[in-house]
Amino acid sequence: MDTGVKIILKPGREKALKRRHPWIFSGAIKKVEGKPELGATVAVENAKGSVLALAAWSPHSQIRARIWSFNPDEAIDGSFFEKRIQRAVEHRQKMGLPEYTNAWRVVNSESDGLPGLIVDKYANVIIIQLLSTGVEYWKDAIVDTLVGLFPGCSIGERSDSESRSREGLKLAAGIVEGKEPEEQILIEEYNAKFYVDVRQGHKTGFYLDQRENRQSVARYANGKRVLNAFSYTGGFGITASLRGAASVTHIDSSADALDLAGQNVELNGLDLDTHEFIRGDVFDVLRSYREKKHTFDLIILDPPKFVESKAQLQKGTRGYKDINMLACELLEPGGVLATFSCSGQVDRDLFQKIVADAAVDAGREVKVMEWLSQAPDHTVDLAFPEGLYLKGLIGRVW
Repeated sequence: MDTGVKIILKPGREKALKRRHPWIFSGAIKKVEGKPELGATVAVENAKGSVLALAAWSPHSQIRARIWSFNPDEAIDGSFFEKRIQRAVEHRQKMGLPEYTNAWRVVNSESDGLPGLIVDKYANVIIIQLLSTGVEYWKDAIVDTLVGLFPGCSIGERSDSESRSREGLKLAAGIVEGKEPEEQILIEEYNAKFYVDVRQGHKTGFYLDQRENRQSVARYANGKRVLNAFSYTGGFGITASLRGAASVTHIDSSADALDLAGQNVELNGLDLDTHEFIRGDVFDVLRSYREKKHTFDLIILDPPKFVESKAQLQKGTRGYKDINMLACELLEPGGVLATFSCSGQVDRDLFQKIVADAAVDAGREVKVMEWLSQAPDHTVDLAFPEGLYLKGLIGRVW
């Protein structure tokens, strides 16, 4: 495909492309020929003049170009996006996703060959996030494809992440196609039901990436006193309650999230009296429990991203260590800790070290029973290890 504009790499800087990694950083580029528009397709050449790939141009980001295709002859047009999105849908259908949930990730950005595009389906509502210049440039083609693949569904946009600013894009949200979605959308996963706020909720409304992990953790909940920290709208705690938890304490800083968690408890026919909802800073609440010698049998830690960049790594890892140390101190001997990190900068080895150090400081031992990761619809391409962002473990604490 002759794009008319191209970027030429410095000598030796094509190694990542040969491994099919989809990012080109600004420091790898020798020069740009032509004047590409924001998000327009550019050819990528090595220093010897060979065309290696086609990419979306992003002049304001450190990631200066994101690869669409490693086939220089492929046309980047509406048909390209239709084929890529259709492939992503078929991949998930082969997983059997629609059989046990009506809420799933349709497209997972780079790992589905569409850098910067997130598409989540909640019942009859599709929510898109356009987080890079390339998918913003091709927005109409993407929406047209989704309308064709999911007839009758409304399509809303939640491109309200600050990562848009780094791309030189304004934040955007609202209805794109069809009617305005209801304030609360009812979704189902396995035997649980949840109301989801796709307009204002975290991410696109719900933590779909924790779907299978909620089931894994709930296996340890029967008859137990459960603490669901950073509870959001109650996903882990409600799933634990459905598996027979004796009581569940939900802690979150958001009153709106806790209100919705209460509604979700009732939606699932659970006894509201066995659920406690505490609004506050999780660190402070857990320290108060430690002072009162209040203990639990199962503690779930699903905190927000503590590390956004390498500059925040030291502070973020200290936060992860502190929260895991407090949890270890609050567990009865033989109790279970389920702990997670969604920070991409914290890999599994570092996360293991953080939790191990936290246990040592708490004077406890932790025996790992399960390693956990993101739900399978949050696809990971082996050539793009950055796509594996969620890591967790379930351990017995002595």
